[in-house]
Amino acid sequence: VEDMKNLAFRLASLFPSLFTLDKLQKCQMSFVTSSKHRCVDSTKAFIHGLAHTYLQLPIPTEDELEDVLCRDPLVNDTLMRFFDHCEKFVAQVEDNDTAMHELEKFKEGPEMRRVMHKIAELLSIPEGELNAGLVQVAFFTCSFELAINNDANSAWCRLFDEEDAKVLEYLNDLKQYWKRGYGYDINSRSSCNLFQHIFRHLDNAVSESKRSQQISTPVVMQFGHAETLLPLLALMGLFKDEKPLMADNFSTHLDQKFRSGRMVPYASNLVFVLYHCDLAKSPQEEYQVQMLLNENLLPFPHSHQSVCPFEDLKKQYRHLLDSCHVSDECQLTKVAHASEDEL
Repeated sequence: VEDMKNLAFRLASLFPSLFTLDKLQKCQMSFVTSSKHRCVDSTKAFIHGLAHTYLQLPIPTEDELEDVLCRDPLVNDTLMRFFDHCEKFVAQVEDNDTAMHELEKFKEGPEMRRVMHKIAELLSIPEGELNAGLVQVAFFTCSFELAINNDANSAWCRLFDEEDAKVLEYLNDLKQYWKRGYGYDINSRSSCNLFQHIFRHLDNAVSESKRSQQISTPVVMQFGHAETLLPLLALMGLFKDEKPLMADNFSTHLDQKFRSGRMVPYASNLVFVLYHCDLAKSPQEEYQVQMLLNENLLPFPHSHQSVCPFEDLKKQYRHLLDSCHVSDECQLTKVAHASEDEL
């Protein structure tokens, strides 16, 4: 809750001309969330941080809540949990026992065996009583205590050293890579609707600006999951390594680009910022876009620059804007097998 309130304060402080009391009261800010309670709660915490911490509005009483406009987020799972609505992803990745073969292979590999051997000795238990899943649960419990209590000396964290942490980080990266990232095309292609939705908002803002109209929705906030953000980053070609992450690639782990813990930490966020540049040298440069990932400038993969003319950006992603149709991408193709006699 505090994380999301503080994020709202920082973003509003960064863009004070957009996050204004007038725009909030006139419902010119859009708040969309997935249906999961944790996601809805995150959205409400963000709105609270914006309205009451940054804009310093008084917190309404229960009786006044009904009169507060534009504070309830809109639930849209088609956008924010697109993976649940993609038949091909569900069948070929989510529910496919063989899709995570590299992950399963790494669980049985020498790196994980070394970690399990060390922990078994620490706990004085037979190594056969441990498996990769139990070790991963212990590591996540350590990470939760570290994040929530800032306690690196908890009983759970004392089970691991830095080398163990690198192994378990790579284990999670393998899962995210093959289930949400570059492992299978459908992982990222399933996010096309969200990608196009973002660009439609940018397009609408440019069109309204060119007509000297007030921008109808200058702030669009969408709240999803790490599983929402990772496919979108992969769709845009960000954090792509030359070689795929494999069970036998651990030795190159620290040099890889795809490190999910850095890409999508707690309260991770991706921001598209559209600028109108009055002093632009040409019409093509009048509207420029920047991206921020976790509040840091994110260079565009095609140019490695941190700012890009909007028209150039649309050209770069024209194949996704014109040809990526989720209804086609996510449709399962049924293949009928027939013998030669039947033919």
